[in-house]
Amino acid sequence: MLETIVSTPALTPREKQVLTLLVGGETNWNIGRQLGISRHTVDTHLRRLRDKTGTANRTQLVALALQRGYLS
Repeated sequence: MLETIVSTPALTPREKQVLTLLVGGETNWNIGRQLGISRHTVDTHLRRLRDKTGTANRTQLVALALQRGYLS
């Protein structure tokens, strides 16, 4: 039986920081405040993360990150 091999997308250091805080339950506003960036920049990072992972929303993004170990 053939299995589909899914590779871990290449995440930038900032994307990893945003994702770590997102997994920790932080809001976009709090993520921005902690990283010294605007909420709109956080939105941009999250959109790029969803594009890279093929997820539709933040809940799916968090679940996939935990399941596949994107933060390891």
